[in-house]
Amino acid sequence: MTHSLTMSAARIRETITECLSKAQSDSPEVQQKALQTLASITKVSPQNRNLLAQSDGAIPALLSLSRSSTTLQALSLSILFHISLNPNLKQSLAEMETIYHLNSIILSLSSPESSILASSLICSLAMLDKNKAMFGVAGTIQSLVTAVSDPGCPAAHHLLSSLAELVQFHGNCTLAVRSGAVPVLIQVAQSNNSEDLAGTSLAILGLLARFEEGLNALRKTDQIVNSMVDVLKGRCMLSKEGAAEILLRLFDESEGCVRDALRLPEFPTVLADLSIRGSERTREKVSSLMKKLMEADMDAYGDGNSIFLKW
Repeated sequence: MTHSLTMSAARIRETITECLSKAQSDSPEVQQKALQTLASITKVSPQNRNLLAQSDGAIPALLSLSRSSTTLQALSLSILFHISLNPNLKQSLAEMETIYHLNSIILSLSSPESSILASSLICSLAMLDKNKAMFGVAGTIQSLVTAVSDPGCPAAHHLLSSLAELVQFHGNCTLAVRSGAVPVLIQVAQSNNSEDLAGTSLAILGLLARFEEGLNALRKTDQIVNSMVDVLKGRCMLSKEGAAEILLRLFDESEGCVRDALRLPEFPTVLADLSIRGSERTREKVSSLMKKLMEADMDAYGDGNSIFLKW
């Protein structure tokens, strides 16, 4: 058994060496076939990813090919993404030159497939906490925010996933806020293009709201309470969780936001409905929202005219 495994690894090494050689061919067809083989053998096998990454000159060759024609670029990025799935290879792949290159791809409108693969690679590499700050330093946060702000962006889901991963790091939250992420994410959340995109955008806003910069930016947003209540009235449960989390943080910090909420006659009904029909996490957040509003309402209407008492 050990012998057959060793033979198999030896054959894989031969295949990798042969494909890396053919990937430098003058023939695009030969290059394409070689890269397709490498993509195939690294798709599901962690061992094969390690063997390729350890092959002399493999990573520089793939990075070089990722700067070539659209088809070769996509195949090279796909292989690099496969390699990045191995936790032990994430740190070595995240070099500044590579990150700059990935930034340029997601900002380029030339190939949606390459943009999707580049943002997937960013997300995979960013899962290693040690890498998160490097992406911030290299300008990836600004690139992601700029790319997501394009209403017709085909890679929006992957870009938002990368941003969500990167803003787990406080320094990147600051960069995101300063790059204008808050209005961009609110715009995505309010668009009717995709419930999935809206939910992810609100989840990121919730992460930004954990820190003073993000919370201040949300608080200064015109009609922010109305916008979040509109989300609570929608259909997407992930979006509702995100909106409830944002409202909780706003209410903790801003009496003005609480007063804005108390002026909305439909708000108690929306909360009551969610306290019954919402997901478990949404119900927990809604319960906290109700408590905060009732306390504020009693303070404001000590004469018994509370909207919550009427309700």
